[in-house]
Amino acid sequence: MVTERSETTPLLLNQPKQIRNGWLYLAVFSAVLGNFNFGFSLVYPSPVIPKLRNSDDPRLHMDTHQISWFGSIFTLGAAAGGLSAMLMNDRTGRKLSIMLSVVPSTAGYLLMGAAQNVWMLLLGRFLTGIAGGITASSIPVYVSEISHPGVRGALGSCPQITAVFGSLALYALGLVLDWRWLAVTGEFPVLLMLILLCFMPNSPRYLITHGKRDEACRALKWLRGPDSDYMTELNQIERSVNSQVGLQWSDLRSPFYYKPILISVFMRFLQQMTGITPILVYLQPIFLRTNILLDPKYDAALVGAVRLLSVMIAASLMDRAGRKTLLFASGFLMYLATLSMTMYTLKTPCDASNVTVQASGRLLEGHGAVMGPLTNSITLVPLISTMVIIFGYAMGWGPITWLLMSEILPLGARGIASGLCVVVSWVTAFILTQLFMHAADAYGLFAPFLFFCVICVVNIIFTAVCVPETKGRTLEEIENYFRTGRSFTILDG
Repeated sequence: MVTERSETTPLLLNQPKQIRNGWLYLAVFSAVLGNFNFGFSLVYPSPVIPKLRNSDDPRLHMDTHQISWFGSIFTLGAAAGGLSAMLMNDRTGRKLSIMLSVVPSTAGYLLMGAAQNVWMLLLGRFLTGIAGGITASSIPVYVSEISHPGVRGALGSCPQITAVFGSLALYALGLVLDWRWLAVTGEFPVLLMLILLCFMPNSPRYLITHGKRDEACRALKWLRGPDSDYMTELNQIERSVNSQVGLQWSDLRSPFYYKPILISVFMRFLQQMTGITPILVYLQPIFLRTNILLDPKYDAALVGAVRLLSVMIAASLMDRAGRKTLLFASGFLMYLATLSMTMYTLKTPCDASNVTVQASGRLLEGHGAVMGPLTNSITLVPLISTMVIIFGYAMGWGPITWLLMSEILPLGARGIASGLCVVVSWVTAFILTQLFMHAADAYGLFAPFLFFCVICVVNIIFTAVCVPETKGRTLEEIENYFRTGRSFTILDG
């Protein structure tokens, strides 16, 4: 008797066993070093801007307009990198695309380390952004395609975790190194990644797609171990690849293509619309405007610790609680936190003109307690709310959107669509980062946080209606879900 399957039904009578082959984890580690560099590059302006704002060298001194571009031009580079990855992922392969990102990254860090003018800093930031866009588009796909279904959720969180580690490393090194040496330090993880990836296999799915079955067999055997049932998995991959043809514009009318592509694009769009990028970029101005007494040098460490804790929790729960459960929890936590920030900033408005006075007062007070209303315990609300926003994002809408993108996109469109997702994500981040402070100056902080609060509700509804649960599914089963509508079976013919 055949049992009817649904989205919540266990998929396989014999669930795939989790493998314990260390070579797989070495391959993942080699790739996600690119995400470490991505996190390092993204927050590079944090310790650099204060030094350049007060620089004695007129050629490197930055005003507010230049500082805003120095912080945001990285996202434009990331969008350009995502566009280039749309072509490279399917033509040169996922692994080679990651390796090619070393070129703009190395050039960008060299420019910033040897910068004699502001334009060299801006160009360096743009080049490191291109490298970040390439890796952000290629690494999740590569990791997903080489991972065993039993550990794909945990390994799929590695790009996000290593990006957080990269940010933490930058914050820590920024306390002891000059900004030029920070740029030099950024070269090391990139070069280590390049060396290690030279010895790693390409994606078996990419190899089969290009008619290299023997090489794909050797790659899968290396990744799974000689004692594993890698031939069965290879045959499943081959059937899936053979059932697809090259992507044509007419194919986009098929639900098999347009549904996962739209879900992936909207998830990356909604991910950025939660406001996580401007919140992280403008963390200190937000705290100043909400009367938070917090030493700036501890801001980054506290935020980084919360981000790291939350992504580690997400990694441990990804293959247990499921993707949708974490997305719901993440969206709900962010909704509560943005709502509390909206109410706080609406009830206790703070003019931008007061920020300078408050900041000066804090400097005069030194490390002592600030007298007056700033010591009121209610000023903890913005601090706690911001921590909850970051915690909620990093345990759900941060890593899972990257993982789902690499899981649900059909093989024939995976390279192009993943690049499109990165472009949408970073263009959205650039626009929000540029508009955030203008909206805060014109209407107060409650306006952008009210907007983020509404977006969190939209995210919860979108998760419930559109996002499939992929926990424990093979990539072939996920593809067949979109091919057949609601069935997670594997085609045998």
